[in-house]
Amino acid sequence: MKNHDLYIVFSLLILVVFTLTNISLGSVYIPVKEVFKILFQQSENETWQYIILDYRLPKAITSIFVGSGLALSGLLMQNLFRNPLAGPYILGISSGASLGVALVILGSSFLGSFLLGNTSIVIASSLGSCLVLLAVLGVASKIKDTMAILIIGLMFASFTSAMVSVLSFFSSAESLQKYIFWSFGNLGNISWQEVQVFFICWFIGLLLTLFCIKNLNSLLLGEAYAKSLGVNLKQNKFLVIVATGILAGSTTAFVGPIAFVGLAVPHLTRLVIKSSNHYILIPFNLIFGALIMLVCDSISQLPGSVYTLPINAVTSAFGAPIVIWLLLRKKKLMF
Repeated sequence: MKNHDLYIVFSLLILVVFTLTNISLGSVYIPVKEVFKILFQQSENETWQYIILDYRLPKAITSIFVGSGLALSGLLMQNLFRNPLAGPYILGISSGASLGVALVILGSSFLGSFLLGNTSIVIASSLGSCLVLLAVLGVASKIKDTMAILIIGLMFASFTSAMVSVLSFFSSAESLQKYIFWSFGNLGNISWQEVQVFFICWFIGLLLTLFCIKNLNSLLLGEAYAKSLGVNLKQNKFLVIVATGILAGSTTAFVGPIAFVGLAVPHLTRLVIKSSNHYILIPFNLIFGALIMLVCDSISQLPGSVYTLPINAVTSAFGAPIVIWLLLRKKKLMF
């Protein structure tokens, strides 16, 4: 077994440990031994069983999907645009989702509150991100220049942000507060049925990415080199944008816009693994993204307290210093 295979196995074991720790922590501490009993046997404590099976377990699984999905989509965008500042939301997908949610929440003053609900918000967010994704794909089919697509994605984001600002200006204080709370991100407001739908979206995005691995490695030396190897650049660009749209769009739809993870985890993985090979980078990105999301979620719960910090604040406050420290140690950004 190669070194990287050993590291992957070791990383997966750490992921299991962090998952169990995440499930045990919260306003009510549940020993890991009891978590094992509830997950694999029958526990006598019905209250703990309800907390774990109906709340903490789906939240932990959601954290894994969110972290791994955003890390993977961030890696795809950085490879496609050859830009270390590219992230999963750079094409305006998150802004489109935010506009969809804003129309439901902030528009409730005009449309009535009957539209408000988790299902309506998920549908509105999905529709918003899909519309922006379709618009980006339409542009990508007409324009060969990859950087032009990046600029157009930023323009879409600016336009949707402007629309949200207009809606915010005319909305009530109560509606505005609900929208702000949604923008903070929330991993705990998701049912088992929604977790299943989220998994399907995540799995489709992962499959599309696996089809592109060879092409992604070829693109490391530039589009001209990749083209000389027979890579269909247009098809590859289409698959990468669709995979990113599914991963980032579904994440925003179910848990809101999550900052930092998609931008920073690919760099963190390159610095730790010291490789640009996507056959190695992709599994480690998935694992590191999930690990960081679980750690941030555990911190946001403020174990032993009834309060929960916004997950967006924790991901940035916890993750940014780590990346800065790694960069200061390595003194060079691998790309």
